[in-house]
Amino acid sequence: MRPVAWVLDLDGVVWLAEEPIPGAAEAVARLRAAGERVLFVTNNSSVLLADQEAKLARMGIPATGDVLTSAQAAASLVGPGERVQVCAGPGVIEALEQRGAELAAAGGAEGAPGGSDEGAVDAVVVGWHRSFDYDALARAATAVRRGARLIATNDDPTYPTPQGPIPGGGAILAAVATAAGVEPIVAGKPYGPMAALVRAAAGGGAPGMVVGDRPSTDGALARAIGWRFGLVLSGVTGEADLPVEPAPDLVAADLAALCTAAGVP
Repeated sequence: MRPVAWVLDLDGVVWLAEEPIPGAAEAVARLRAAGERVLFVTNNSSVLLADQEAKLARMGIPATGDVLTSAQAAASLVGPGERVQVCAGPGVIEALEQRGAELAAAGGAEGAPGGSDEGAVDAVVVGWHRSFDYDALARAATAVRRGARLIATNDDPTYPTPQGPIPGGGAILAAVATAAGVEPIVAGKPYGPMAALVRAAAGGGAPGMVVGDRPSTDGALARAIGWRFGLVLSGVTGEADLPVEPAPDLVAADLAALCTAAGVP
């Protein structure tokens, strides 16, 4: 039986940095024409939702309301009114503001609004951003040692680009967690907070397929929610890396080939 809900990773499945992966837009159109629900689920927490949707639209993929990010998953772990220090990008700030959190003045946060840096914070949220430096590391680690929860948008060590992998959010997280001496709470794929967001957005028990290029996140998310896992070789995982765990239900060169293998007309 063909899946009726599809969760698609973005980096390595739909695009590589600013370059669309050939055939991805047409594959999404095929899925929607066949009646499948399509969600785009990314561990990239740095970008605003509207910017993610606009980027998809530029590539020929309308996606308003269909994007879920690890920033949203991380924000779900923060209560309204809690005081949060951000060591992440604008997407995390947006998600926390929508959650009703109070933002402390956040060293290292790109686009962070002004705020008071007096007093303790309830949580430090760490995500990928390009302005991370030693001072940001020191501020985040100090807040955690003083009692703040350490919440990570994701622990991906790298992200794919056309030029090869670059350090991911997990690399920044490792520095903060090591300096603070704690185990972080991770929100994005494949962990529980993101799994809960996917289940809710997909309508609960609908059978589905998770498509991604990283078995440790996309494949593990599929197993966590009881869906099939489609591995594409257009991102961080190549044919030379096979076999992988968890074992995918389908393997294809890219999203278009995977849709064909799954029987999508």
